[in-house]
Amino acid sequence: MEPASPCYDIAVIGGGVNGAAIARDAAGRGLSVILFERGDLAQGTSSASTKLIHGGLRYLEHREFGLVREALAEREILWRQAPHIVWPMRFVLPVLPGGRPAWMLRAGLWLYDHLGKRDALPATTTVDLRREFATLGLKPGLRRGFEYSDCWVDDARLVVLLARDAADRGAEVRTRCEVTALWRDAASGESLWKIEAGEGTFAARMVVNAAGPQVGRVLDRAALPRPATLRRVRGSHIVVPKRHDDPRALFLQQPDGRLCFAIPYQHDFTLIGTTDAEEHVDVDPPRPDAEEIDYLIAAANRAFSHPVAREDVVWSYAGVRLLADDGSGRPEAATRGYRFDLDRGADGTGAPFLAVLGGKITTHRMLAIHALESLGIAQGDGWTERAPLPGGDFAPDGLDEATNLESLEQDIAGEAPQLPHGVVHRLARAYGTVALGFASRAMGEDMGHGLYEAELDHLVRREWAVSAGDVLWRRSKLGLRLSRAQAANLGEWLEARRR
Repeated sequence: MEPASPCYDIAVIGGGVNGAAIARDAAGRGLSVILFERGDLAQGTSSASTKLIHGGLRYLEHREFGLVREALAEREILWRQAPHIVWPMRFVLPVLPGGRPAWMLRAGLWLYDHLGKRDALPATTTVDLRREFATLGLKPGLRRGFEYSDCWVDDARLVVLLARDAADRGAEVRTRCEVTALWRDAASGESLWKIEAGEGTFAARMVVNAAGPQVGRVLDRAALPRPATLRRVRGSHIVVPKRHDDPRALFLQQPDGRLCFAIPYQHDFTLIGTTDAEEHVDVDPPRPDAEEIDYLIAAANRAFSHPVAREDVVWSYAGVRLLADDGSGRPEAATRGYRFDLDRGADGTGAPFLAVLGGKITTHRMLAIHALESLGIAQGDGWTERAPLPGGDFAPDGLDEATNLESLEQDIAGEAPQLPHGVVHRLARAYGTVALGFASRAMGEDMGHGLYEAELDHLVRREWAVSAGDVLWRRSKLGLRLSRAQAANLGEWLEARRR
């Protein structure tokens, strides 16, 4: 057993985007924080998103105006904080026969443009698909569409950077440290939470349960009741070889009224998703079922001139979103908003326990602010709106993404001139200015596709990477490129590094 640890102000359970954001915000306000994650950071839902920073255009149909407004306002804040992992993207929404009429789409997009703050992102325009269908890889016959703005995000790297910033501000981050029991203890005269996790017992004045789909399991271990209004919805995605060279994404209407994205991904691929299916079984990790994969393939084949077959699917993944059940019938209609359940014990004076329900990756920063407010912690000066995430301090004068990244790439190439441009570009995208701390003429062995030992050493020392999966599917997406032999060699390297 570990020796007795200090009493922390806040213990956060869950190393997804919400838990990492809460830990970061609290640490930045001077609170003592410990974060527990049973596996790797972003190992669950937070690395299984559609990888967008967006307002949620489809949520307007469900009258989620407050959620959309808050999310829209966050897009440029997050872009400014992390221009290496967040960047703008244009989306084309074709007008389809039998789908939503053009006037309805245009009205929704007008509202989308004006509901939240938008300074640098361009407004909606009309697209003549008779001229652009081939460029977009679409079947001929479409006449008209609309093009609007949102942002792309490397979701798992966002979580890692939030945790890294929290740790740099004093938080203790413990990965692969599962909370197995917790209880209120007033033996010292002050009501505290005692927490058994890993090989130790810890104390905290308040607990935040941000375990996502595992919120209920943590409540059970704290002997607290589960809210009756929880809903588990699985979203699945597939990745196929790219279907068009255009940098724009497609937002496609489906015959059942749902909408599906087809997004340029990792230069050589197209990401297609998502589905919405009720998840009644706690499968870890969740996986797309055959019906969902078939649905996504059919969605792609309704649009693209180059058809998708099942054997084209190079990767599929699924994430379970724990949503606050608002009584919506279909899972795609369930709110993506968030709420909190606060427990202070039977007499209302016990150490607080806050359960986080719902949320989406775009609103993680505001969720953290509101979570701390729910615990009685004043908002303070809103420091998270201004502070860049690690590596994101290379665009102080605006949001000119292309120019800023080019300058950073030149700096990295100056430190490591032997690296191919593709590797330099990937390092700039993944790490921002942090890459300058390990890029050099002595990068060590190339483990495959430009993954050098110097980068791996950084991931182990600074980003909590332990396994090949941590590196290949969360810190990067090089799992799409490395062979099985290369991945096994990487695993052996990491194992030797731990000895």
